[in-house]
Amino acid sequence: MLKKLLKFLRNVTLGVGIVLCAIWLYLAQPSFGSNDPIDILVNVERLTETVKTLSVDFHPRTFRNNENIEKTATFIETHFKQAGGVIQKQEFTVSGTEFRNVSAFFGPKSGPRVIIGAHYDSHGITPGADDNASGVAGLIELAYLFQAHPPTTRIELVAYPLEEPPFFATKKMGSYFHAKAVSESNEQILSVIVLEMIGYYDEAFGSQDYPALLFKLIYPNTGNFIAVIGKLDQRSFIADVKSKMQGAGAIGVYSIAAPTQIPGIDFSDHRNYWEFGYNAVMITDTAFYRNKEYHKAGDTWDRLNYEKMAEVVKAVYNVVLKTLQ
Repeated sequence: MLKKLLKFLRNVTLGVGIVLCAIWLYLAQPSFGSNDPIDILVNVERLTETVKTLSVDFHPRTFRNNENIEKTATFIETHFKQAGGVIQKQEFTVSGTEFRNVSAFFGPKSGPRVIIGAHYDSHGITPGADDNASGVAGLIELAYLFQAHPPTTRIELVAYPLEEPPFFATKKMGSYFHAKAVSESNEQILSVIVLEMIGYYDEAFGSQDYPALLFKLIYPNTGNFIAVIGKLDQRSFIADVKSKMQGAGAIGVYSIAAPTQIPGIDFSDHRNYWEFGYNAVMITDTAFYRNKEYHKAGDTWDRLNYEKMAEVVKAVYNVVLKTLQ
């Protein structure tokens, strides 16, 4: 009887292991290859100053504080110009107030395009350092990298307002206006990458949370990595982005391709490009699954890790570099 019980338990354990392995392979799309570290310089001091300026000087950056929203847009535009980008502004009106997306183009004047975006508004009266001054800072650093290393294919960097409630998941988001205009232009879009909270890291075991226990079994328990997030039917694209990021920067890279019903999969501007048929992912530190000051007063500039942010910027730059080869 004991032998039968042990055999049964062994078979159950093996079966569970096989199922978990299959889920891991399907969702996480593990890649064991790695790129060489990319030899470029990202300005950590400027990353820090950008986040500090947006989260302190322009606080709060909400639709109710249009003066600060406008200051933020002008700040981004100024850096884009200094980096040599060709500026394009898309103005639109929501609830009687005028807002604008700010874009900077690099590389050829025409041809297939890679879009990299980040929203510049914050939630309510929170400082919004990680969410999402960090993404904007990354966008600005990419602009300076494209100035120093001109791309051979067309690149658009774009900053949007109105990602936060009450506009989230509506057609009033800045990124929805952008995605719709891109679709109407009929230009070829190679990919869309959205930077959404890339600055918070925690080396403590157990610092990383997930929407379900299953994820804790197949992903790290320490919140010191960056994630590539996308929907299930774009699995190959998600895996490709992750594979081009791995090793390029000194930071661990994980990915998930999952149904949008899982909380967090579509929680940013990338969702709006899906509606128009584009491959789009979110690059993120996983937001509230790690940063417990998400949408709170404690989301301040001094809690972020700017050295790791710089490594994320390098990794994203390598995605563009590899895409264009």
